[in-house]
Amino acid sequence: MRLRIITPLAVVIDEDIDALRAEDASGSFGVLPGHAPFLTALAISIVSWRAADRERFCALRGGVMTVGGASTIDIATREAVPGDDLATLDKRVLARFQADADEERIEHVETMRLQIDAIRRMVSRLTLGANAGEFR
Repeated sequence: MRLRIITPLAVVIDEDIDALRAEDASGSFGVLPGHAPFLTALAISIVSWRAADRERFCALRGGVMTVGGASTIDIATREAVPGDDLATLDKRVLARFQADADEERIEHVETMRLQIDAIRRMVSRLTLGANAGEFR
């Protein structure tokens, strides 16, 4: 099988592998040669694979994974950090990815609050203008 992990800026991994383990919203799953084609959204997690009796890892900041009929596995992600030491990836990188995702959620909520406040102000002005017989 051929594994490619791609970010917007680089091809992080492009190599032949024997097996892959990943995680989506439904949980952890494996992919072996001959797997049926499918598409899934990956969680913030660590993908692991075996190639020539060596296990490797890559921390992903979510992403989309496709398994093609030609024994290809493509993962598109915002950020990927490959490594050989699972403990380092797990502690350092996943914690950073989770913190970044939490920050983005907070920023999104604040943006939505500002938009709702602006809409309320516009509706209030339109209502006041309509009551006075004019629109502004």
